[in-house]
Amino acid sequence: MLCTSEGNESMKNIVVLATGGTIAGVSTSSTDTTGYRSAILTVDDIISQISPLKTIANITSEQFVQLDSADMTHEVWLELARRISSLLEREEVDGVVVTHGTDTLEETAYFLNLVVNSEKPVVLVGAMRPSTSLSCDGPMNLYNAVILASSPQSWGKGVLVTLNDTIHCSREVTKTNTALQDTFKTPDVGNFGYVVDGTPYFYRMPIRKHTYMTSFPIEKIKELPQVDIIYGHVNDRGTLACAAAEAGAKGLVYAGLGNGNMSKHMKDVLGVIQKQGVIVVRSTRVGSGVVTRNGAVDDDQYRFIAADNLNPQKARILLMLALTQTASLEEIQAIFWEY
Repeated sequence: MLCTSEGNESMKNIVVLATGGTIAGVSTSSTDTTGYRSAILTVDDIISQISPLKTIANITSEQFVQLDSADMTHEVWLELARRISSLLEREEVDGVVVTHGTDTLEETAYFLNLVVNSEKPVVLVGAMRPSTSLSCDGPMNLYNAVILASSPQSWGKGVLVTLNDTIHCSREVTKTNTALQDTFKTPDVGNFGYVVDGTPYFYRMPIRKHTYMTSFPIEKIKELPQVDIIYGHVNDRGTLACAAAEAGAKGLVYAGLGNGNMSKHMKDVLGVIQKQGVIVVRSTRVGSGVVTRNGAVDDDQYRFIAADNLNPQKARILLMLALTQTASLEEIQAIFWEY
């Protein structure tokens, strides 16, 4: 159900879709920053605590779901993407903000970046401290998110992520620390910019295809194929990879060593799985850097896909969407270079 604030014709119209998370969390102690209950407050509870919001935009709020982001599902993703797309089709809606738990925020943001076909701003935001803690970060983060969604500078830049006064591209951003407020970073290429005193500052543009350039129309996607991530390690026997294939996986992302490397044994195991029709993508467990084609592994020989600089969880999302359109290895590799 939508709840709308009083309108001001001189301000942008922003819809806040809430999904739960720490930004809606509460604890019995103001000094407890890890043992809280997530997804307790409603979106209206949160907004009511941030009185300056009404001075920067006309806010419409909707409690889309209420969950810990560890419980996010493909079904919720698809419904959320359809809801955002339908909102952005309205002439009177200028942008959308999604409040989200930080554990899977980067994955939801990248999924939306690939399927929401609009130039209008979509901004994902969360918090590392619950609403009841000393110096909770949620209110300022949400304030900055509305600033971003209202800014003409945010148009055409894809789905954005903002926490801790920083602006990030959803393709490259990742959570890097379990508890600190500056956990969201973009290791390879740096953040987009900053929000300082209510003003966004951008310093670069996204190069890869996203949002309004997408070839993954959300209205045609009914479900996402099973794709699993296999973590590389010393003495990996391939047991989990084989189990995933037997359980019906259409694709596997291998979080490999270094430049997506793997043992000779794993090359053989994954090579056999690939011949059975399961698409294998090589990513890396390292945390940053490019996985190059025919670098550490002869991809032409084993018929693997190189993930470029996508981390395993992002590579999984792109592979799922690619598999909704094609099973061609050449076409899927091209998608990884383009997106």
